Amino acid sequence: MIRPAALILLAAALLAGCGGPRNHSRAAIQPTRGIPKGFGDARPHDWQGPSPNQLQVQGIDASRYQGNIDWAATKRAGVRFAMLKATEGGDVADSAYLENAAAARRAGIRVGAYHFYYFCTPPEQQAAWFIDHVPARSGDLPPILDIEWNHASRTCKREPDGPEVRAEVQTFVDILARHYGQRPVIYTTPDFWRETQLAAIGNEDFWLRSVAGHPSQTLPGAHWTFWQYTGTGQVPGIRGPVDLNAFAGSQYAWASWLSSRAL
Repeated sequence: MIRPAALILLAAALLAGCGGPRNHSRAAIQPTRGIPKGFGDARPHDWQGPSPNQLQVQGIDASRYQGNIDWAATKRAGVRFAMLKATEGGDVADSAYLENAAAARRAGIRVGAYHFYYFCTPPEQQAAWFIDHVPARSGDLPPILDIEWNHASRTCKREPDGPEVRAEVQTFVDILARHYGQRPVIYTTPDFWRETQLAAIGNEDFWLRSVAGHPSQTLPGAHWTFWQYTGTGQVPGIRGPVDLNAFAGSQYAWASWLSSRAL
């Protein structure tokens, strides 16, 4: 889910760190209004109304673009879960997934693996690719489908209409549900949510991106379990920007959700 603007910030951060090790302690992160204590934001939003710091269970999503992560430092900062990119389409695997997943688990962080959907490969093939690369592991989060428009793709310009998108999603999540014994969480963006009427697929756990306001403001009426509230977050243990996320409920609700939804 790392986007071009975030890649630019990441490159700048990596260049700035070429002179030697950087400090990823809590002291290195400047407090940002509306962001939970211990985290920051390189491009903070002026939160009005409900803000991310009102939610108790915080997490990140990451891929190989984040480089080497000090997972113990991220756990100390308050990261409770990590959604990690595992696969894309029918022939791309994230080279950092296995290492990141193992290190995050050792640090006591709940791990989820996500698949970035590619509209020019059949859903059956993409589901098989994900299954081949992500073994079911007790205690992990359910599998995750990241489906959104990818206008920057140089190899696939296909943008199916809403009914076709929903049919492909249904096929993909049904295959994964049969294999892992849990329905996948579905991540998407506001434009994709509205244009494809993704809510119509039924009672699924949704992970919604909303960086310009609380989902109740930007996507009124949308049911969500996870909220991605910035793509330029700052977390001890990670160089450069990272997506920050929050679970919808309390600590108690999180424990209850895990008891029913973890693999």
